[in-house]
Parts: sequence; structure tokens; C-alpha cells
Amino acid sequence: MSEESVLLDRYSLAILSELQRDSRQTVQQIAEAVGLSTTPCWKRIKAMEAAGVITGYIALADREKLGLGLAVVVELNLGEHNEALVQRFEDAVAASPQIVRCVSTTGKADYILTVYVADIASYERFLHETLFKLPGVQHVYSSIVLREVKAEARLPVPGTTAPVALKPRRRSNSRA
Repeated sequence: MSEESVLLDRYSLAILSELQRDSRQTVQQIAEAVGLSTTPCWKRIKAMEAAGVITGYIALADREKLGLGLAVVVELNLGEHNEALVQRFEDAVAASPQIVRCVSTTGKADYILTVYVADIASYERFLHETLFKLPGVQHVYSSIVLREVKAEARLPVPGTTAPVALKPRRRSNSRA
């Protein structure tokens, strides 16, 4: 399968769900969960990697166990919107490890950031030492996260409402 075309049928989508649920599974475990034999499952994974459908594998960490007990959602506006300033701002954001997410938005804020720090004193330091010094920043509105109701790293896979393993298919002479 080429980079332009990768078959995302029910088996490939089920493989994606399984990988997002637990990417440390063996190909054999994934194949059994989705009802394929090992070789076609492995080929589909490799094809999705080559096509850029699968962009990488990560280990998820508990931020509180890492001492990052405070999450802050920041709405931020720039004073100007020229290309050079926006690029400098975005480069500075990318270089800040405390900013774990940054999206450019329409509406009230130019950008919405998610920031993880140890505590409120750490966030105050971060504000003065980093956020207020980012290129072009005019206004910063901070909202302290009281409780994360949902923090999902998995993407919704089309055609499924939740990661669900398919029943093994009947053996036939044709290969998937």
C-alpha cells in the first residue's frame, strides 16, 4: 500500500483501536483481538506506519506522580498578527516543556494552551519568567483546572464508539 492509499477497513480500524488501547501488545495479541492471522496484521500495521496513519508510539505518564500537580488552561491573545511574530511566538511555545498543548483558535482567544506545573507558586513563576515574555503576548487569561473529568490520549476511530475487539473471522483460503 502506498503513502497515498492505505486500506482502513474494519480490520485496520480495529488494529488502530487495539494499538491505542495498548501499544505494547504483541502483533499476535493484536491479531487475535481483531480476528486476523499474525502476518496480515503485521502488514497492515507497517502499511499504516508508512502511510502516516500511525505517527508514533508513546508511554503515558501520570503527571501527578511526576510532581506536576497543577494543570492550567491558558487563553492568550497576541498584540499583533504578522507572520514573523506568530512564528517566533509558536517557536517559543514549542520550546517550553511546561506547555504540553497549544492550539490556534477562532473566537475570544488567539491561542489556548495547557500548562502543567508543580503548584500555584510554580505557575506564578512560569507566568512571569515564560508566558509574559513570549513574543507578542498582549493578554493572558488563566483557568486553574480543579479536576480532570476526561483526559483521553486515544483518538476516536471512525466506525467505533469505543475500542472493541472484533470476533475472530472464519478461516478461508483468502487472505485479508
